[in-house]
Amino acid sequence: MSVIIKDIERNNKEIIRIEISEFKGRELINLRIWYSAIDGNGDMVYKPSQKGVALNLSKYQELKDGIDKIGEYLKDKEEGFTAEDL
Repeated sequence: MSVIIKDIERNNKEIIRIEISEFKGRELINLRIWYSAIDGNGDMVYKPSQKGVALNLSKYQELKDGIDKIGEYLKDKEEGFTAEDL
């Protein structure tokens, strides 16, 4: 089982895929780099690389907290604050 949540273009040959996947009966948050390749039919497909991280679903809130802190950092930066000001 795999549910694609979001594909983010990294460059013209790679994407970062966020998905919920299953491994050994456990659901995981999977953030992985996928690269473009040509399949046996000559079609372009994305294949997973070894570069990435898989987190247990129980780590979702910690991941979300980290993303929220990035948002706060970007907001502060936009308003002219630096890390030294905080």
